[in-house]
Amino acid sequence: MPTDEAERKAAMDAWTGWYDKLGSAVIDGGNPVGMSRTVLPGGVVENNGGSNPTAGYTIVEAKDIDDAVAKARDCPILMNPAFSVEVAPIIEMM
Repeated sequence: MPTDEAERKAAMDAWTGWYDKLGSAVIDGGNPVGMSRTVLPGGVVENNGGSNPTAGYTIVEAKDIDDAVAKARDCPILMNPAFSVEVAPIIEMM
């Protein structure tokens, strides 16, 4: 997380620019999430959030997974080399 005001503004401007570029493809702009815990088989709980802890989410409309990947490539979270973006389709069950 940026610590000084100029860095925070630059980060927020990057996010705003990304959402503006995505336009109506943004279904849910999402939110950051807090520290997670991983529940393993047998009910064992690890407090590490797993091997790739979730930092937040955004839901976008895409024609296919390749289109979603193309949209994700510009995600501002990728300015930090410690983060990645996971892309997966949402499967309607009902």
